[in-house]
Amino acid sequence: MSDSFHGISIGTERRQSDIYLTLTLSGKLTHEDYITITPIIEEVIKTVKSPQVYALIDAIDFKGWELRAMWDDFQIVLSHSHEFKRVAIYGGKKWHRLAALIVNWVISGEVKYFRDKNQAILWIENKS
Repeated sequence: MSDSFHGISIGTERRQSDIYLTLTLSGKLTHEDYITITPIIEEVIKTVKSPQVYALIDAIDFKGWELRAMWDDFQIVLSHSHEFKRVAIYGGKKWHRLAALIVNWVISGEVKYFRDKNQAILWIENKS
């Protein structure tokens, strides 16, 4: 993979008031990536009166953020901190685990780091 390749792909699914987001992060994210993705996330969340968001973040090819993109990410998480119920971060780098710990301080729900994608999916799906 080239270092210049970057972006965010998103999958969304709604089950009553539960919203499932699947985000795949690649390369080093830019502000422009967030200009594209933020309205999608906002639109999905606002379709439900009291949403409960379950997110799977695939960070295996994620290299980090440009400074402004990091701020964009923080704003999304902060503005919806009470709506996130579970966030699974799947990755392979030590700093991915640290990112999970930081996000856990900001949102009211649970955040957990996984090195195995199937375990991350099972944890997100098991809401008990």
